[in-house]
Amino acid sequence: MPDLDDLARRVYERAHLTGQFKLRSGQTSTEYFDKYLFEADPPLLRDIAHALAPLVPRGIDALAGLELGGIPIVTMLSQVSGLPALFVRKKAKDYGTCRLAEGGDVAGRRLVVVEDVVTTGGQVLLSCAELRALGATVDTVLCVIDREAGGSEAFAAEGLELRPLLTMSQLKAAVR
Repeated sequence: MPDLDDLARRVYERAHLTGQFKLRSGQTSTEYFDKYLFEADPPLLRDIAHALAPLVPRGIDALAGLELGGIPIVTMLSQVSGLPALFVRKKAKDYGTCRLAEGGDVAGRRLVVVEDVVTTGGQVLLSCAELRALGATVDTVLCVIDREAGGSEAFAAEGLELRPLLTMSQLKAAVR
């Protein structure tokens, strides 16, 4: 397993941007982690998956990656862990299979949701509620980066545990 401080430094150096950014939550920030930069780096993505694997709870039936940023992570984590991957859309498609989650059924399965970066957790909460409505058991969310902006607290209010690989504090400490 990669050294977490080294991994934090590598993620920061690869994906940290400064400027003016509007986040999905509607908040603005002067710093941004472009997850696609670390997701598009094969050695870094592999090391992230190896470091995330121990955070997967026991008894999970499948990993559920959220569109779009969670998809590369869940694919690599599936390879590392041997657990099947599901690919969860922001909303069910209205053609073909009309599914919310591709890659298998969710009903009756215990899933862990996989996301890239969590700020307030808005989309993750919506997706978890939809997966639960389809009959899945969801009680844990894994993410690569927790921006420490309220997501963990919002998840706890909905009976979800956030297990971040890295926090914003860890990322900043790694480059000091």
